[in-house]
Amino acid sequence: MMEEILKQLQNGTLSVAEAKDQLATYENLGFAKVDHHRKKRQGFPEIIYGEGKSAEQIIAILEAITAKGNDILITRIDQEKADLVLKLHPELTYHETARILSWNQQSKSVRDAKGYIAIVCAGTSDLRVAEEAAVTAEVLGSKVHRIYDVGVAGIHRLFDNLEEIQQATVSVVVAGMEGALPSVVGGLVSHPVIAVPTSVGYGANFGGMSALLSMLNSCASGISVVNIDNGFGGAYNAVVIDRLANKE
Repeated sequence: MMEEILKQLQNGTLSVAEAKDQLATYENLGFAKVDHHRKKRQGFPEIIYGEGKSAEQIIAILEAITAKGNDILITRIDQEKADLVLKLHPELTYHETARILSWNQQSKSVRDAKGYIAIVCAGTSDLRVAEEAAVTAEVLGSKVHRIYDVGVAGIHRLFDNLEEIQQATVSVVVAGMEGALPSVVGGLVSHPVIAVPTSVGYGANFGGMSALLSMLNSCASGISVVNIDNGFGGAYNAVVIDRLANKE
């Protein structure tokens, strides 16, 4: 990158001000420092965590990101704040179940790839976390197959969808209660499984702790576990795996 900027400075196709702008690693908004080089380092632009931020702060950050030509992904944003953002930026799309605002500025479709990510969800009560994972993966450029309501309480439902799960590059398996589904899936597939425990369950579920501990203690190999209700984190890791698997 540095060499290219120097060449452009020498041949006059880039001004000193433009060079400084390209070399700036972040933009200081006072309340936030927007990391504009994250896409160059990691392949994805900075993602905005919406919870705890005001609508005004979110708007300022997203405008700084889009000014650099980057796509937008805002997680954990409720309907009220999303409506305020959409008034100024109607080009964004709000995914209500996932609680995500997104915009693909490049208007790119999901890339043509041989593989896809299977988002496997135990029950309807887990959908908010499963959809956070599914929408995140799609916005980041992966193809997604949703396989929902296939929990172990009716395991025949899982078997009816088993071939589709087995053909995926990677699976993100979302479950609450006792968190058994990732172990079952992990014993039936030959690809990585990312387990996402949810806070769904009765009192002894301890807000997802029982599912988390079950997944961490899984006897099936090839399972990685992210934090409780972290559909975004599970999807992000899955997209990285999917990109590596499809890298030419």
